[in-house]
Amino acid sequence: MKIAVTYESGRIFQHFGHTQQFKIYEVTEGEIRSEALVDAAGSGHGALAGFLAAQGVDTLICGGIGGGAQQALAQAGIQVYGGASGETEKAVKDLLEGKLVYDPFVRCQHHEHAHGEGGHSCGDHGCGQHTCGDHSCHN
Repeated sequence: MKIAVTYESGRIFQHFGHTQQFKIYEVTEGEIRSEALVDAAGSGHGALAGFLAAQGVDTLICGGIGGGAQQALAQAGIQVYGGASGETEKAVKDLLEGKLVYDPFVRCQHHEHAHGEGGHSCGDHGCGQHTCGDHSCHN
């Protein structure tokens, strides 16, 4: 099993489509055997599913993620655990132990909705220039 986690400074990056790096964990018999930090090589929303499939990934842990990306990942045979947060390695261990906290209904329509913080939308503050770590991308 290969698990990819959206990565920034040891934590789960909160906007899948803007991910610069993934931490990829190779798991055998429920144990982490190896890990590697991989650059997304400038891949955007649409190309990330193919990028992860080419890496042999079958599971993704991430923060916010849009419906289109979820569909592309499903078509690539990658199981998505969205709406997760915290440290990447802890998230992988929690997944392996069946206690990962995630949102199976997560949707990040990042430029199409207000986040509920005073009614602003990400388009108002230059989304893509931050990690969305200060607010949730979930509906």
